[in-house]
Parts: sequence; structure tokens; C-alpha cells
Amino acid sequence: MALLDLIGRRWTLRVVWELRGEPLTARALRAACDEVSPTVLQARLGELRAAALVDHTPGQGYGLTAQGREFLEAFMPLYGFAERWAGAVDDTTPAG
Repeated sequence: MALLDLIGRRWTLRVVWELRGEPLTARALRAACDEVSPTVLQARLGELRAAALVDHTPGQGYGLTAQGREFLEAFMPLYGFAERWAGAVDDTTPAG
């Protein structure tokens, strides 16, 4: 699957964003992603693993690979734009 196809799939950026910190179990990841359906979450995780952006460590959960961290860094501005566009971030408040 081409990377651009993967990006266009619903929940892809959100899953990567939620994995930016510590590894998460599938249950914790579902909760962080506003209870995305288990079927959709497993599909996204499978695609992200196939693209070498996410890996799974038994006992710890899912986490970003080095490639996944580079992907996140490249697409963080897009994620921030999407949040503002959806009204999730108030960008009228002055910084600092």
C-alpha cells in the first residue's frame, strides 16, 4: 500500500498521534481514539505495521518505530491543522 493511500484512510493519523508517547495496548488505543471500532483499529494497526510505522511488543503494546516517529514529525502540522479545522483547538488564544 502506498504511503499516501495509508494517510488518506480514516484514523491513520489519529492512531499514529496517540502512539507518540509510551506504547499502548489495543484497548487503551481504542479509548484514546474515541472508541474507534475494534475492526477499524485492527485494520489500521495492520496497515501501519505493514508499512513499518508501528510495531507490537507483547506485554507492552503498540508503539511507533523510528520510521513511525519520522512520519509523525513530518505530518504533525497536518494533524494540528485538522484539529483546528474540526474546532478542537482554539487558535484565537494568544500564545505564551
